Amino acid sequence: MLAMVPACAVPDTSVPFQTGADVLVSGGSDVLDGKRVGLVVNHTSTTTGGHLIDILHASPDIQITALFGPEHGIRGEADAGAAVDDGTDPITGAPIYSLYGAIRQPTADMLHNVDVLVFDIQDVGARFYTYISTMGLAMQSAARAGIPFVVLDRPNPLGGVRMDGFVLEPEHTSFVGQYPIPVQHGLTIGELALMIKGESWLEDVADVDLTVIPMTGWNRNMLWPETGLTWVPPSPNLPSFDAAVMYPGTCFIEATTASEGRGTDSPFLTVGAPWMKTESMARALSTPWAGSGLLLAPSTVTPRSIPGFSTHPKWEDTPLQTIQIDVVDPEVVRPLATGMVFLTQLRDQAPDSSVFNQRWMTRLAGTERLGQLLREGASARDIVASWRAELNAFDALRTPYLLYD
Repeated sequence: MLAMVPACAVPDTSVPFQTGADVLVSGGSDVLDGKRVGLVVNHTSTTTGGHLIDILHASPDIQITALFGPEHGIRGEADAGAAVDDGTDPITGAPIYSLYGAIRQPTADMLHNVDVLVFDIQDVGARFYTYISTMGLAMQSAARAGIPFVVLDRPNPLGGVRMDGFVLEPEHTSFVGQYPIPVQHGLTIGELALMIKGESWLEDVADVDLTVIPMTGWNRNMLWPETGLTWVPPSPNLPSFDAAVMYPGTCFIEATTASEGRGTDSPFLTVGAPWMKTESMARALSTPWAGSGLLLAPSTVTPRSIPGFSTHPKWEDTPLQTIQIDVVDPEVVRPLATGMVFLTQLRDQAPDSSVFNQRWMTRLAGTERLGQLLREGASARDIVASWRAELNAFDALRTPYLLYD
């Protein structure tokens, strides 16, 4: 079953904003009543009444029989890339299965006691953020097990209008890039689930019995602050909405020898290296094309190891010349344009040609073209222009799956 509102629907501004989880809880959870329920959730899976696990556990008509945790774990306490262990939930007594370790999706054995699998995790709107990979793989497992899959929709913090970045090429599929979508994809998780099924982006997923419970009171122009929701860091190194705004662009610094700000107070809002020429970097960034909506300040920062946030970051205990980013108008920020300026400037300033990790750059970009353009000396403007046609094609492809005006 597909639950979809018409793409042409005009949002009713008199309706208060509610996430899909709030809609499920406030409207009665008929879709789950009498069922043994598996939940793919983490610490962001909250409703106005509390955590989704606790709310559903309190219902006499619902039995929670399995919990599945993505990267960072079911409570969001693990470092990026750190393996997450299995366990048992002390409140429900349900087994907790890690989906970030040797196993990345529910197995048949994990689902043997599950009638319906529910996904409710806050995404950040970037293709390489791994929660959406977990969602697709869980959909695939549900299809193979012959059980329904329910997505409780949540807002894209970056809104549903802007799309930017290369569209992933299938030969570069990985856990940080499961689908042929742009880096900044402009979709909610519910819309993406509909596309994954409708476009058969994973084997067997076209057969999944999919239900999307939409939000109310959300439209494509809304950024996170307009929802009225409190920012719950979806992962330890995205402590603020501002960090999420810049993440689609500054995450590319991970594929360089420079620091993306892990081990500082402002990850993904801090970029630096011992050799970085901050004044010329700031000048390159301070243009309407790349720096709209931002305040950029040269500074000196020393990354440190922060357990639970960033253990042994790049350049640990080394003073760095950095650019500190302050988001003052998120509606006009173009994080991918800013990120490409950082990359081209780092290329031009680095003391040697080993500044880039080409393998990781390809994984993040979803194509080898970014590395090639950087090696050829392309400007940031040329790089951004190179993906325009594929963005237009993707925009047309996504239209039938949009749930909100």
